[in-house]
Amino acid sequence: MFSIIVYLFAIVLANMTVLWFGPISTPINAFFLIGLDLTLRDRLHEKWMGNNLWLKMFLLIAGGSALTYIINRNAGPIALASVVSFAVAAFADAFIYSKLLSRSFMVKSNGSNLAGSLMDSFLFPTLAFGHIMPWVIMGQFTAKIGGGFIWSLLLNKHKGSKELAEEKSSN
Repeated sequence: MFSIIVYLFAIVLANMTVLWFGPISTPINAFFLIGLDLTLRDRLHEKWMGNNLWLKMFLLIAGGSALTYIINRNAGPIALASVVSFAVAAFADAFIYSKLLSRSFMVKSNGSNLAGSLMDSFLFPTLAFGHIMPWVIMGQFTAKIGGGFIWSLLLNKHKGSKELAEEKSSN
C-alpha cells in the first residue's frame, strides 16, 4: 500500500509542477519523481503479476491523473497527457519486463525503464504542450533513465535489507 501512495503522490506532484512551472520543470520531475514511479511500477509488476496486473496498473495510472484533475481543474490537459503517456509507457515497460523475468531486479527494472521512458518522454510533453519539443524529450529521457537507475539501486538495497531482516527473524 505504501508503494501505491508514494506512486500516486509522485505523479500528482510531477503533474502539478508541470502546470505551475511549465516544460522547464519536466527534466527535474523526470529524475526525481518519474524515475521513482517507473521503479515502483516494476515492484508492483512483481507483486501483482498473475493477479489482475493490467487492471491494477490502469487504475493506478488513471488514479494519478484523476487526482491531479480533482486538485486543480486547470491541470486537465496535463492530466490527460499523463494518463495517455503513462499507459503507453506501462505497456512497453511491462512487455520488456516480462521478457526479462529470469534476470535480476536491476536488469529487469532498468531494461524495462528504457522502453517506458522512451514512450513517456516523447508522448507526455508532445501531448501536454501541443508540439514536439526535442530538448524536453531528450532531457526527460536522460533524467528518467538516470533517476530510475538510482531509485532501483535504493529500492533494491532496501528490499535486500528487508529480506535479510525477515530471514534473521525466522531463524
